Amino acid sequence: MKYLFLATLAAVSVFTTASGAYAESKPNVVFIFLDNFGWGEPGFNGGGIIRGAPTPEMDALAAEGLRLTNFNVESQCTPSRAATMTGRYGVRSGNHTVPLGGGVYGLTQWEITMAEMFKQAGYSTSMLGKWHLGWSEGRYPTNQGFDEFYGVETTDVTVWRSLNGFADAKMDAPVVMQGVAEESATVARDYDLEYRGLIDGDLTEKAIDYINRKSGEDTPFFIYLAYTQTHYPNIAHPEFAGATGNGVWADILLQVDTYVGRVNQALEDAGIADNTIVIFTADNGPEAAPVGNANVSPTPMVQGTAGPWRGTLFTSLEGSMRVPFAIKWPGKIPAGSASNDVVHSMDLFPTLAAFAGGTVPTDRAFDGIDQSEFFLGNQPSSNRDGIIVYMGDQIFGVKWQDWKVMFKENATIFNETQSFDTPKIYNLLNDPHERENVLFPYTWVAEKAIPQMFEHAASFKKYPPIPPGTPDPYTPPEN
Repeated sequence: MKYLFLATLAAVSVFTTASGAYAESKPNVVFIFLDNFGWGEPGFNGGGIIRGAPTPEMDALAAEGLRLTNFNVESQCTPSRAATMTGRYGVRSGNHTVPLGGGVYGLTQWEITMAEMFKQAGYSTSMLGKWHLGWSEGRYPTNQGFDEFYGVETTDVTVWRSLNGFADAKMDAPVVMQGVAEESATVARDYDLEYRGLIDGDLTEKAIDYINRKSGEDTPFFIYLAYTQTHYPNIAHPEFAGATGNGVWADILLQVDTYVGRVNQALEDAGIADNTIVIFTADNGPEAAPVGNANVSPTPMVQGTAGPWRGTLFTSLEGSMRVPFAIKWPGKIPAGSASNDVVHSMDLFPTLAAFAGGTVPTDRAFDGIDQSEFFLGNQPSSNRDGIIVYMGDQIFGVKWQDWKVMFKENATIFNETQSFDTPKIYNLLNDPHERENVLFPYTWVAEKAIPQMFEHAASFKKYPPIPPGTPDPYTPPEN
């Protein structure tokens, strides 16, 4: 039924066509999405060799296109991926936190994803890697606009089999799933510690195979290549284990960079690189892990680096929200361009719709903003100057340009949340660690930023959020 609906979109007034002046040639799109990869990891953000391994392939991608230093995501894996795929804050689709406790979760089929936008625009679509937006029949990638998929729910589950008591719990062991549209998904293999180190190599080979299969066709393609690194547990592929001499993290950095290079080389070899958009970014900042007992350890170990920014995923700090971002489209996006303007991952949906001649929904709250003119260098500034700072379904504050106005805050996943009677204001240019509250004399910042938060909150009266765990079919309440 969903695909019948998609086939009739052109006649339905709830969609609007994004500006399609760039879409005459229908560029292919390869969207490389890393897992918990901090802002400071790639060389183009000052990492690379100081992290133990140079990153020439990532750096070349950034040098050949646009680098954004203020690209923002949500604070947890599931809401970040939901926001990216739907162009809507994760709370709107009921995906505002990482699911625990089993049961149905993820995107209802009422949600319209980036992949469905591409399908409606005439694209072939493939999803490879981590999904985390539903892991049951009706909630797989092939239920959300992808022609085929091979992937996993998440990665920390690979340690389960090695833990005492798991076998006695008689729970289903983690598996890799695969599927094609309009058919039931099937189990591809076990997802255990042995395969944890191998999977990203397989994802790369499958992406290259897809490029080779589709490059000879007239139909453009979209690949969502959602790598599993650098999420815990970090196990390098045997090809890279020990290769740097600087430890497993450096080995994995080399591994990721090499895989990015292989995908780009495949585009070159197929003769389609000039008409392919390549995006490189991540869903979250670095992880934090407890040192000993989290209740007594004041300083949890940070796995990875956010560069100059403080914090990890599951926090409201910039280290959680800012991730590396580079996009190239030869001959269209100016090479060597860079900006520190605010952009959010939700903006990719409408921006790519503009490039592909796709459509965005108008019958629901839609938070993404078309950045196509900005990306192409036709305007100097982003079309967005702020974002709402969420933690789960709670609004912690608001970010506006180089400022943050915060009513709640958490320093790490292991600390209790603090609430403030009067907001704290941080200037991110002068204080990237968000330690100095400059409310006085900068109260004007609150006056400027807070109305954005009120406007956002008011949108829920017209468009109520979907409750977590809502089954299909979902029908929104009438306005």
